[in-house]
Amino acid sequence: MCGITERVEQMERTEAAAPEAASSYRAMTSFTPADEEKQRGVRQMKLTAAGLLLFVAVVYVLAEWASHRGAGAWAGYVAAAAEAGMVGALADWFAVTALFRHPLGLPIPHTAIIPHKKDQLGVSLGEFVGENFLSEDVVRQRLRAVGIGTRLGVWLADPAHADRVTAELATALRGALTVLRDSDVQAVVGEAITRRADAQEIAPGMGKLLERIVVDGGHRRAVDLVVSRAHDWLVLHADSVMDAVQGGAPGWTPRFVDKKVGERVYKELLRFCAEMRDMPSHPARGALDRFLTDFAADLQSDTDTRARVERLKGEVLGRGEVQDLIASAWTAVRSMIVAAAEDERSELRLRVRASLLSLGARMATEPKVQEKVDSWVEGAAVHVVTTYRKEITSLITDTVASWDAEHTTRKIEANIGRDLQFIRINGTVVGSLAGLLIYTVARALGA
Repeated sequence: MCGITERVEQMERTEAAAPEAASSYRAMTSFTPADEEKQRGVRQMKLTAAGLLLFVAVVYVLAEWASHRGAGAWAGYVAAAAEAGMVGALADWFAVTALFRHPLGLPIPHTAIIPHKKDQLGVSLGEFVGENFLSEDVVRQRLRAVGIGTRLGVWLADPAHADRVTAELATALRGALTVLRDSDVQAVVGEAITRRADAQEIAPGMGKLLERIVVDGGHRRAVDLVVSRAHDWLVLHADSVMDAVQGGAPGWTPRFVDKKVGERVYKELLRFCAEMRDMPSHPARGALDRFLTDFAADLQSDTDTRARVERLKGEVLGRGEVQDLIASAWTAVRSMIVAAAEDERSELRLRVRASLLSLGARMATEPKVQEKVDSWVEGAAVHVVTTYRKEITSLITDTVASWDAEHTTRKIEANIGRDLQFIRINGTVVGSLAGLLIYTVARALGA
């Protein structure tokens, strides 16, 4: 029972949705004012063709009547021409009508071609487009004839166009940065930096850098700064240094001895910093140079040193403070980029504009650049065509297959039916002339 109830409810929902779907389809496939105007033109041409048929029929009747009444030979000629004109008009009426519907409503074979062959026409149209418009040779020839590289270069070389492209790029950049969530980007950036740092050993690179710094004497300014600051700090904190030395003395030593020792240690430290600061050739400086040189060599070649550096790197990268610092870098970079994109006189936008103008000038004047751009465009277009040709042609086939047969027939007739009526008119005229010629030849040969 439950299953039957669900089935009934589903059928009711389908029936309720059917009018809405039908209404949507009718709205999508209804005739436009332009289609209505074309259809009125088709009706007028049908009346014209039918009027011409009626005219030759009347002429035929009158010519036959005149012939039976003893009129001259001319009546036979007129009757023959009118008779052949009626035949031609009726034959062409049948041919034109058979394209769209059954003539007189009779289910004659091979009539109502468009309604019955609509899907096959869609398949044939898709295959025709695929073979004649989506082939690699055709795409390359058409794009090469257009000269996209030259045209694009001339267009970009115009300052107004370069300004427009720069503004559009800035808007797109701002939009992209606004859509991206900071937390997602921060996670990706942090993970990328951490993975890159884990994958690459940093000790050899640090060793080479340190070795070059020592050779060039670049570390001496840092040593000068550290020694100078240490000397200044000792001058300002003499009591603190002496108290620290006295506090570390054994409890059994007399206090005046501890004080003397503290003063002595302080003076030696102060003298050492002053001498090291003022003497570029101080032995301690040389010892520091040798230490840094040895350390640089160990970073590059000593296995234990390199392993310790890698462990230290892992510990540093694993700290939450470091990860927060990496993540916060994105916020700063994003704010900087957004501000630069919004400012028309920012260095970023000025450089982009200048690059576009330079690229446009080169594309407009340099054949090699033009050929390269054309080659890129052709390659991209050919790739799309060759890869998605089936999908493109199936769009035509599926679209035609989804059309209602009656509506499709009316649409096609409204667009080409007026021209087809000229076939009926021409058939009437040509038939009359042919009939007149045949009758004339027959009379001449019979005479």
